Amino acid sequence: MAKNKLSTPAWIMEGYGSEADYNKAKGIGTKKKTGETFKVRKCPKCNSFDVVVITEEEAVGLWRCGKCAWKGRDVAWEELTEEAFMKYMDDKGESVA
Repeated sequence: MAKNKLSTPAWIMEGYGSEADYNKAKGIGTKKKTGETFKVRKCPKCNSFDVVVITEEEAVGLWRCGKCAWKGRDVAWEELTEEAFMKYMDDKGESVA
């Protein structure tokens, strides 16, 4: 079985100082999340954000969904952008200072 020959990377052939400069000039991989992100809990069963920790002494570490009554330890997390988080807070009726 023949091996492939190594080739000089395109960024070197085109005279760029680094692969990052080449990618930036060509628009490769420049999609970044802008702004801050926030993590919020959600139910793994119904995807509701109405998830609270159970405070009863015998159920330490358990979570409960207010919508579907799911109980468990493995609560799901969702990462929201700042804009989505503000909408989430408004929908909950929380005031944001």
